[in-house]
Amino acid sequence: MSVRLKLTLSYAGFLMVAGALLLAAVWVFLLRYVPNRAMLTNADEDTLTNGVFPIRSVLLEVFAPRAAAVLAFLLFFGLLGGWLLAGRMLAPLTRITDATHMATKGSLSHRIRLPGRRDEFRDLADVFDGMLERLEAHVAEQQRFAANASHELRTPLAVSKALLEVARTDPTHNTGEVIDRLHAVNARAIDLTEALLLLSRAEQRSFNREQVDLSLLAEEATETLLPLAEKRGITIDTSGDITPTVGSHALLLQLTMNLVQNAIVHNLPEQGTVWVNTSVRPETVLLTVENTGQKLAPQLVSTLTEPFQRGTERIHADHEGVGLGLGLAIVKTITRAHHGTLTLTPRSAGGIRITVELPAISPHTDG
Repeated sequence: MSVRLKLTLSYAGFLMVAGALLLAAVWVFLLRYVPNRAMLTNADEDTLTNGVFPIRSVLLEVFAPRAAAVLAFLLFFGLLGGWLLAGRMLAPLTRITDATHMATKGSLSHRIRLPGRRDEFRDLADVFDGMLERLEAHVAEQQRFAANASHELRTPLAVSKALLEVARTDPTHNTGEVIDRLHAVNARAIDLTEALLLLSRAEQRSFNREQVDLSLLAEEATETLLPLAEKRGITIDTSGDITPTVGSHALLLQLTMNLVQNAIVHNLPEQGTVWVNTSVRPETVLLTVENTGQKLAPQLVSTLTEPFQRGTERIHADHEGVGLGLGLAIVKTITRAHHGTLTLTPRSAGGIRITVELPAISPHTDG
């Protein structure tokens, strides 16, 4: 049976029970306060028994058919009224069901937008609309990411194919130069593939959680990237407090490495500085990385965490490690997977300040 039919039968059944109880109460009242018999002298002889009038018997004869008629009316009224009332009550659910069917067929742009006062159905419809909106945005983001990733992967493969064609058709060409260029292109493709795998892993949140100190990760990332900073004439200043949090050591280290590397690579041509700081708040811990560099517009800064998005002068042919427009995208995804927030703020003197805020734990808590 449908929900509407079940509700109709429930309404009719409840009305029948209520009517029967009311009629039973009336009958009990009559039995209690109406005498069984009465002495009458002028009544019809057919209705008298030894000169006594049977009041209860007559009442029963009169009351029973009328009570049955009332119950029949209540049954009809309950079924009709229950059917109409159930249909009216379930109308919002029908709209939600139709929207669900459209979503299963791939139409994520449809919205219920249920009118009327706020109630349980209105809340359900609003939550469903919000879910559709987020799902549509997520699907669009994934499609855009897949298209960009395909484009980025196609470039090194096309270059490798061209180099191999040159080596095959021109035997006099410098083989060592071709091998060096193939090695560089292959390394770029490997970096991109590893970055994509890391991004997928962070999005799926398929990692073990343990106690991690961001200050130790900052020191490790600084020591690892110090040769790159010295090569570019960049000074790294590291400071801060013990900042315990819970998460993946590998992913949070990758996050810190990406931030420090980004600050080194996208800096002044010479005499640049990178500041790495960790701090503690009552319920969160902060990792802040800022650098010197050219002035950035707020509109440009808001796009830097999108995959494969590059700002002006952000493409460097010789940069090391995870680049290709994925560095800050990975940072954003790892931060989100650890229930944190990522904030990018352009510095008035040039460069950018990037802050990662994660939930804090007590230093004495076991990991």
